[in-house]
Parts: sequence; C-alpha cells; structure tokens
Amino acid sequence: MEPSYRPGDWLLVRRIRPGRGAAVRPGAVVIARHPARPTLLLIKRATRLGPAGWWLAADNPAAGAADSSTFGAVPPGLLEGVVLARYWPLRRSGPRL
Repeated sequence: MEPSYRPGDWLLVRRIRPGRGAAVRPGAVVIARHPARPTLLLIKRATRLGPAGWWLAADNPAAGAADSSTFGAVPPGLLEGVVLARYWPLRRSGPRL
C-alpha cells in the first residue's frame, strides 16, 4: 500500500483543545506527539480508543512506520489535531511520478 501522505503535502488540521479528545473518531487521521519523543509529530490513523488512550495505526505498516504496535496506546493529551484535508502547493517539490 502506498503512503497516504508524502513529503510536500500540506494538511488542513482542526486543532484539538485540551480535554476535548472526543473530537477524534475511529478512522480519522490525526496529528499526535510520539509518546517517547514528544517533539516528534506523527500522522496516523486512529483506530480505537482504549482505557490507556488511542490506538494509532500506520497506513503503510510494511514500510516500517512506527505506530501503536511499537509504542502502545497514545494518551489523548498527546493528540494535536484531526486532519480535515490534504492539499499541495502549486509547485510541488521533489520527483514527479
């Protein structure tokens, strides 16, 4: 499976206010902070909400992407926003496919 997002893509994101984790629904693509490296932002699909937080899955696990299978559930406080749309600049950098 190809990655859903590529370098150079721009995202329209609705920020999640603290304590408002209910804005996330299973299947939504979210921006979250890595539990062990909080300065690292991740783009993942929220699959389910458990007692410890959200289970986040990579759309392309075969590429070796880190997700909840490696770092566990992500507490709601580490979710930054929900992706509403993907778009790209008029002049996209990088190789053309």
